[in-house]
Amino acid sequence: MGYVSNPVHIVILLGIALLLFGGKRLPEIGRSLGGGMREFKDAITGHSPAEPQPELPPAEPAIVATTATTPSESETTV
Repeated sequence: MGYVSNPVHIVILLGIALLLFGGKRLPEIGRSLGGGMREFKDAITGHSPAEPQPELPPAEPAIVATTATTPSESETTV
């Protein structure tokens, strides 16, 4: 990969790709290449996309400060 180390070479390659495929097809080609690279990496590392990602536990409710109330007359009579 020493041949493409110069930024000018990268710009020239991108220009050639733009001429060959057109501006509308380049994003689609990039997405498919990215998906292929992701699948390859998952195959190498042993991860499978079918494995569910670990879910976060449900959030605990926040403790709300309450004001102190005095018992009403109906609550104090027995």
